[in-house]
Amino acid sequence: MEVITGLQIKKIWATAREIGLEKEDLYTIIYRESKKESMKQLTKAQANKVIDAMVRPKKKKKQKRTDDGGRSSTKAQRQTIYRMTEELGWNNDNDRINGFVKKMFEVERLEWLDGYGCSRLIEILKKMIKRIEVEKVVEKDG
Repeated sequence: MEVITGLQIKKIWATAREIGLEKEDLYTIIYRESKKESMKQLTKAQANKVIDAMVRPKKKKKQKRTDDGGRSSTKAQRQTIYRMTEELGWNNDNDRINGFVKKMFEVERLEWLDGYGCSRLIEILKKMIKRIEVEKVVEKDG
């Protein structure tokens, strides 16, 4: 096993500075990736793992909303729902839309709602949009 090189140490510190990591956070990553307390105890492979962990994107990629699958009989209703969720600012967040559907209707995905469920959801969204519009008017006048 080859020990960490001076260039790798510089790269670790430069990367940490670049992404705004504090010293404690850097050492947390070092310990998480290698189970070592000190940077000088790292092997070349472990140092590379630490560098990769720092530059790896932290957020999971958001899925784009799709209208694939689902009941063909509710497609028009789902399009109405998507227009309404766009007004609420939810349209690019499938997790939020599906989480709301799951909470309200105990169904995992919007696409799985039947016609009655879609109609109920549309009415709920109408009320939410109206409430937001009223709040905006009150704020504007207040």
